Amino acid sequence: MSAFVFYLLSFTWGLPVTLAGCIAALAVRVCGLRAERVGYCFCFRVGSGWGGFSLGVFMFVCKDAKTKTLWHEHGHGLQNCVFGPFMPFAVSIPSAVRYWYRRLKKDKSTLKPYESAWFESQATRIGAYQRIKIIFLKQK
Repeated sequence: MSAFVFYLLSFTWGLPVTLAGCIAALAVRVCGLRAERVGYCFCFRVGSGWGGFSLGVFMFVCKDAKTKTLWHEHGHGLQNCVFGPFMPFAVSIPSAVRYWYRRLKKDKSTLKPYESAWFESQATRIGAYQRIKIIFLKQK
């Protein structure tokens, strides 16, 4: 997906989630945080000891987030372009509920792998693909 298509879809079809991201980004900017670019997304690093979440064009991750997490969240940003107004119900809410369930569960040995949910494995796959594509295009 090109940058133009990503932004066009994010600010039209994916506007509900992207608008929530704009509000959250404004809030953390007011608190003094600056964004860095990760692919096509603007990434804010906040706190430590947690993963991250994506709201359209904006990503919010912990300060020590690994590269895989950054591109996974970028994948959720790309999912927003596909699912648009259905994103909160198809991906965002189930992902958040699943994250908190896994985090608060006492016996973690019974948990399935994180990537076992289709929306998480899809975000990882398309985020990784987009990373390779962006890196390859920069080398040309």
